[in-house]
Amino acid sequence: MPNRKIPHILAIIPARQGSKSIPHKNIRSVGGKPLMAYSIEHALLAKRITRTIVSTDSAYYADIARSYGAEVPFLRPEAISQDHSTDLEVFQHALQWLQESENYVPDICVHLRPTSPVRKAADIDSMIEILMENPSLDAVRSVAANLETPYKMWFRDEEGLLKPIVQRDLQGKLIEEAYNMPRQKLPVTYLQNASVDVVRTSTLLEKNSMTGDAIYGYVMAENFDIDYESQLTRVATQLVTNGHGENKSKIFCFDIDGVIACLTPDNDYAKADCHTSTIDIINTLYEQGHYIILFTARGTKTGIDWKNTTEEQLHRWGVKYHELKFGKPAADFYIDDRMITINDLEKIVKL
Repeated sequence: MPNRKIPHILAIIPARQGSKSIPHKNIRSVGGKPLMAYSIEHALLAKRITRTIVSTDSAYYADIARSYGAEVPFLRPEAISQDHSTDLEVFQHALQWLQESENYVPDICVHLRPTSPVRKAADIDSMIEILMENPSLDAVRSVAANLETPYKMWFRDEEGLLKPIVQRDLQGKLIEEAYNMPRQKLPVTYLQNASVDVVRTSTLLEKNSMTGDAIYGYVMAENFDIDYESQLTRVATQLVTNGHGENKSKIFCFDIDGVIACLTPDNDYAKADCHTSTIDIINTLYEQGHYIILFTARGTKTGIDWKNTTEEQLHRWGVKYHELKFGKPAADFYIDDRMITINDLEKIVKL
């Protein structure tokens, strides 16, 4: 069970394989990455999120998700991976599986849709904090100002006659012929932008709802949800413009030996010393908000387990990082003794 003194925040990223509007939309390459990779990175960058899971029905998608740092502890059943399947079914399945298999129950769940690759981790954290600080709320949902007012929208009956969709304001007061009024005089309305939903686990399980009744609207400036092919180009352009949507944050992957640690004779890593200038650069990137992964091939030839030694060295040397992997994970930049050099990295830090 999670430590109850620390709120446990679970990010769930639904990524089924059966998209109809854009085939394999969730892994479609946008800006050089699979679409769902952006949501995984946003979750990992959010300080309040303590665990990130991708719910998918595809083993292939699962491998991609893991390569970007997400957990995929189960494959979603086909029955709840259809066009008509609801978000609630997906979330309740994930929570039930985690409780039965791991005795794990988070306090809050964060819904990050792969189809919304432009968002800020700071917004995710702010929404989580709003829910944590307001016990009366069931959920916090991101919205954007509606460009098309519903006061000028209609139902059309079987005889072709129009009936206004909305005629009253927030207080229930009738607005006479709202459809004939200037848009500027009508109440501002908001559209859910499918970027971030933050909801209490109790709301999902006890109220059987993705939002409950008391829903706080967290206003964002734009809507980048992808449903159609034509939207991919616009989103790709925006990702390039603002550095993948997160203050130009990137994933940097550093080889330990030959980059952070000095090479040692006969691969006796316990005797390794460190390159302090490299560590200074890594720590600068960390403080700038980039995601730092350290990787090493220690032990792959000898079969010796160097995990404890490696962790102790990194702690002693003062290296700031997010993940340590034995193997080679996916990243934006690899810095080892055969690819990007420290001189190249110094230029990137300055940029």
